[in-house]
Amino acid sequence: MQIKELTGWHVLAIFGTAFTIIISVNLTLAFQAVHTFPGLETKNSYVVSQAFEEDRAAQEALGWQVSADAEDGTLALHIDDEIGPVVATITSATLGRATHVGEDLTPTFRHDGARFVADIPELASGNWNLRLTAVAPDGTDFRQRIVLRVRR
Repeated sequence: MQIKELTGWHVLAIFGTAFTIIISVNLTLAFQAVHTFPGLETKNSYVVSQAFEEDRAAQEALGWQVSADAEDGTLALHIDDEIGPVVATITSATLGRATHVGEDLTPTFRHDGARFVADIPELASGNWNLRLTAVAPDGTDFRQRIVLRVRR
């Protein structure tokens, strides 16, 4: 068996092919990362940070336990304190994936006496987030991201 000689042109072709693959993969990943980024959370994080501790303390003083579940086309949101169910004013709610905004929904909640409910389409399995903004009866702003795991 005869062994072929490795020339400079062979080495150049090997390096060229390897770097072409590496650069192509990097460009594809960079494009996908920018394409699926939902955007900024806040326009000026410094201004928001100035009131963060005060807002968090006021929110924690409410003592609310918040949870959500989705079943049979219904999203149920439970907001309870040490006495029982809380009837807050929901100012905004967005149900979506953590990684992209393509499947985001804006549920319209109504209170049924014990919980808030909203009609939604059947959710695909996986991790969902309910980004909730509400106002307590005493006027305290409440913001929380509730993780919702859907299993099929």
